[in-house]
Amino acid sequence: MLYKQFGDIQLSHLGMGNMRLPTIGERGPIDEEKARKVIEYAYNNGVNYFDTAFRYHEGESETFTGKILNQFPRDTWNLASKFPGHMLRKEGERLVFTGFGEGRLEYFDSIEQIFELQLEKCKVDYFDFYLLHGLAENSYDFYSDKGLGIVDFFQKQREAGRIKHFGFSSHGRAESIEMYLNEWKGVFEFVQIQINYLDWTLQNAKEKYEIITNSGLHAVAMEPVRGGRLARLPAEAEALLKEARPDDSPATWALRYLQGLPGKGMTVILSGMTEMEHVIENVAVMSKNEPTTQDENVVLEKVVALMTNMIPCTACRYCEESCPQSLNISRLISMYNEASYDGRIGSAMTILEQMGEDGGPSACIACRECEKLCPQEIAIPDILEKFVQMIANSPPGR
Repeated sequence: MLYKQFGDIQLSHLGMGNMRLPTIGERGPIDEEKARKVIEYAYNNGVNYFDTAFRYHEGESETFTGKILNQFPRDTWNLASKFPGHMLRKEGERLVFTGFGEGRLEYFDSIEQIFELQLEKCKVDYFDFYLLHGLAENSYDFYSDKGLGIVDFFQKQREAGRIKHFGFSSHGRAESIEMYLNEWKGVFEFVQIQINYLDWTLQNAKEKYEIITNSGLHAVAMEPVRGGRLARLPAEAEALLKEARPDDSPATWALRYLQGLPGKGMTVILSGMTEMEHVIENVAVMSKNEPTTQDENVVLEKVVALMTNMIPCTACRYCEESCPQSLNISRLISMYNEASYDGRIGSAMTILEQMGEDGGPSACIACRECEKLCPQEIAIPDILEKFVQMIANSPPGR
């Protein structure tokens, strides 16, 4: 197993994500026999970073993960869990769940009550790594509420030794992540982001990664194979990979790509391993330092092009210099690309609400001044109009 230095400890480069443990049926409870074997294989083969969260597996992931890990010496594994602020709201003096748990979980009286419950469920006295879960545009107001004092509370827990290392996970915009790091300068030690060779461009993971590492923080990768999507490629895309390396699976390519990120690199690459074949393959790949080469990255770029048919915006921002509406055009095109690929508009809508009506695609007046400056010769107003129509035709709640 490859290891990365984090302060005075060594973390396995491969981390075990416990959001996608084997279940009984598609959405049933954790299949404890199969899940035990997966976690034990990971541990016995050098994995020492295990990630869970309050909401995973209908709230059962923390309990199960803690039960399996506690059969091993406590100083041989690192447990990461997360505070579920992205799914909480204040209702008077109470903290009430939205989404997962709504109507099924009782309210909580305090942050401390939730944190103590998590420690109890995991059967630990401290968390090695603890994160604010989903710190992004739609949860920032809750996390930054001075009356709640969330960040202050967890800093005190770290001072007391009940949290060894403090960070946050985020699906937010790059500029938002930069704002959080500036607002809470010196507070966080690591940031967990969705990053893979597809989202390097599609979700602007490149800029997020650079902001984190240039700030001197550790980066932790989630969704290295994008929930399995990069393990099951279209036939034409998979053929490109097989031509270059006949013996490697698409998942192997995805993990090797993250091994080769520039600069400080990813400290931990989390993989949600559901089947024994997943953990066996991933352990084997992450036991060798064999990042993708420049030529292989060119192949991956071709794979991305086949999968997405993306608008080829390079985010040079020349177009924005002439926009009379002061639109963040490159960001809007990035959101359009992502929504076109996934067929989902929900995450884009959350961001658009933050940007306001004047910042959305409908604010474009089609003056076409932007086109004159675009090196890629993109018909920008036409793309923004397609984005408007995509939003209008999206089913409610999508």
